[in-house]
Amino acid sequence: MFQLGKTIVSEDVVKKDFLCNLSACKGACCIDGDAGAPLDAEEAKILDDIYPKVKPFLRQVGIDAIEEQGTYTETEDGDLETTLIDGADCAYVIFDDKNVALCAIEEAYNQGEITWKKPVSCHLYPVRVQDYSEFSAVNYHKWQICDDACALGQELQVPIYKFVKEGLIRKFGIDWYTELEKVAASM
Repeated sequence: MFQLGKTIVSEDVVKKDFLCNLSACKGACCIDGDAGAPLDAEEAKILDDIYPKVKPFLRQVGIDAIEEQGTYTETEDGDLETTLIDGADCAYVIFDDKNVALCAIEEAYNQGEITWKKPVSCHLYPVRVQDYSEFSAVNYHKWQICDDACALGQELQVPIYKFVKEGLIRKFGIDWYTELEKVAASM
């Protein structure tokens, strides 16, 4: 691990390779697991605000879950996350004609209906950020369903930090990312 500003960054973020391979995994990260995508309070408010514009892109089962539980949920620990359908699929997941999971929020963004792309935790995946009072921990979240993404990243030599460049800049800023590139070049 190394320190970069007020972050502690796992070396895996710069040393390991990753490139989403949707044709292999079909977007399993949006439909597997037992928790929604992590959100901060500002993002939860955004979900409330954009829901009317995202709703037309959603599946009925997603609409039903959101209208029953809310645009986001709060865990027993007070963490905020995207709503789930029956404890599994993200309520915002939709499927293309090849049955690949996509994000209705991102689809609304792509079609110019909203100006917010998606939760930053989704934008950063497979990087997970844990905020503490004095610093943020920036780690690689290894998950078996992403083995094909690791293999493709290795084949094409795409380090994790380059794959999630846009998300890292969104979270920490361009100056932070430029410093990360310098650290990566020295490793």
